[in-house]
Amino acid sequence: MRFLKHYHDSYLSYFLMYFFFFFSLAFFSGFISVYLMDQGYSASQVSFVVSCSYILSVIVQPFIGKLNDQYESRYVNSILLLTAAIMGIIFIFLKNIYLIAFAYSLVLAITNGTNPIIERMAILSRFKYGSIRVWASIGYAIATIISGFIYKNIGPYSLYIFFALGELLCVIGILGTHSILPPVEKTNQKISMTSVLKIKHIPFYLIIVCLFYGVTNVHHLYLPAMLKQSGLPINYVSTVIFMSTLSEVPVILLSRFYMNSFTNKQLLMSCFIFLFIQFFTFSFIPSLIVQVIIVFLTKTVATMAFVMINLKIISTIVDHARQNSALSFVSACKSFSSILFQMLAGYLIDFTGYQMFYFVLFICSIIGMILVFFFKVPTNKDLKVFH
Repeated sequence: MRFLKHYHDSYLSYFLMYFFFFFSLAFFSGFISVYLMDQGYSASQVSFVVSCSYILSVIVQPFIGKLNDQYESRYVNSILLLTAAIMGIIFIFLKNIYLIAFAYSLVLAITNGTNPIIERMAILSRFKYGSIRVWASIGYAIATIISGFIYKNIGPYSLYIFFALGELLCVIGILGTHSILPPVEKTNQKISMTSVLKIKHIPFYLIIVCLFYGVTNVHHLYLPAMLKQSGLPINYVSTVIFMSTLSEVPVILLSRFYMNSFTNKQLLMSCFIFLFIQFFTFSFIPSLIVQVIIVFLTKTVATMAFVMINLKIISTIVDHARQNSALSFVSACKSFSSILFQMLAGYLIDFTGYQMFYFVLFICSIIGMILVFFFKVPTNKDLKVFH
C-alpha cells in the first residue's frame, strides 16, 4: 500500500504510460507494410487494410474524446488499451484480408483515439513536458530496432505479442497518473461534438491537419518498404528508423525554448518546410545515402513538432472544456485524410513506383505551405503551454 501511495502521480507512472504506449505502437504498426507484403499482399491491399483503420478511426475518435471530457480519463483509456491488447493477440491468427483489416482497424482506432488525450496529459502534469514526452520517442525508437531484430530472427508474429505486453504496462502507468482532466459537470457550457466545428479558425485548421497527416502517414507507412526495395536489409531499415526517431529527442527537450517564442503560424510553416525537403529529396535525388541522411534529419522532426504545435493551437483557440473533443476531431481528420491518401498511395506505388509517389507528396507539401501562408491563426503570447 505504501508503494501504491508513492506510485500515484509519480514520475514512474508517466514514464510507463508514455514509453510503453509508443513502444507498443511501433511493434503493431511500424512494420505493417513489410509484414503484409511478406505475406504475399500487394501495396494496394496494404493500403486497403490501413485505409480501413482510418475509416473506423474517423467514426470512433470523436466519441473517445467526448468520453474523456465526461468521465475519468484513466479508466476510459485503460479499458480501451486493454481491448487493443486482446485484439493484437487475435491479429496473429488471422489470414483473411478482411479479418486482418477489421482487427488492425480496431486497434488503430483505439490507439489514435487515446493518443491525443495522453499527449495532453504530458502538458498538464506537474512534470516538465520534455522530461515526460521524451520517453515516448525513446520507447518508439527502441521498439523499432528490437522489432527489426525479432522480425528477422524470431518471426513476424512475435511483434504482436510484444505489442500486447507493452499495452498492459502502459495501462499500469495510466492508472498511476493523476486525474487532471476536469469532468464536464463542472462547466457551464454543454459539450457537443458539433459545437467544436463552430469555433473560429477550427475548420480552416482542420484542412491543414488533413493535408499534413495525409502525406506524413503514407510516407511513414511505405518508407520501410521503399528502403527495403532499394536494397537495405530489414535490420538496417529498422536501424535507420531507430536513428531518425531519436532525432525527436532534442526537438522535445528544447520545446520550451522555441514553442513559446514563435507564433503558431511560423511553427506550422516550419513543419511544411521540413516536408518539402524530405519529398524533394525522394523525388529528385536517387542516392540512397542522401535519402537515408534526410530521413535521419527530418523524418520524425516534422511530425513530432506538429504534435506539439497542434496542442498549442488547440489550447489557443479552444476553451478548456472542449479541448479533448477538439483534439479528437483533429485525430479524426488525420484518419479521414489518410483514407484518401492511402488509396492513392497504393495505386501509385503499384503502377508507377516510389518516385512518382513521392513527387505527388512533394506537390502536396507546396500546397500545405500556401494554406499556412493564408491561415490567420492567433497566438496567445501569455499562454505558456510548454514549461
